[in-house]
Amino acid sequence: MTHNIYLYILVMAGVTYLIRMLPLVLSKKEITNIYIKSFLYYVPYACLAAMTFPAILYSTAGIYSAMAGLLVAIIAAYRGKRLLTVALLACAAVLIVERFLPL
Repeated sequence: MTHNIYLYILVMAGVTYLIRMLPLVLSKKEITNIYIKSFLYYVPYACLAAMTFPAILYSTAGIYSAMAGLLVAIIAAYRGKRLLTVALLACAAVLIVERFLPL
């Protein structure tokens, strides 16, 4: 069983490397199409949002506290607060909702 895990890790490393390396090898010139450039610009943010959004909703004791934290984080981020401030405000909102509202 343990020899299979090393094979799995090796295959995953190879696939990850190929995904990152192929665009560099296949594209010799700079991308000038504004639509492709804008698409590629937002891909990391979309991936990050897709990975963190489910964790936001299911990492608390209840859905109401998760939604309160998410709402506070969105409002604070929209108002231009720093990342640490947004995270602390969201955590405080979750704590307040879970502490004072019976779920």
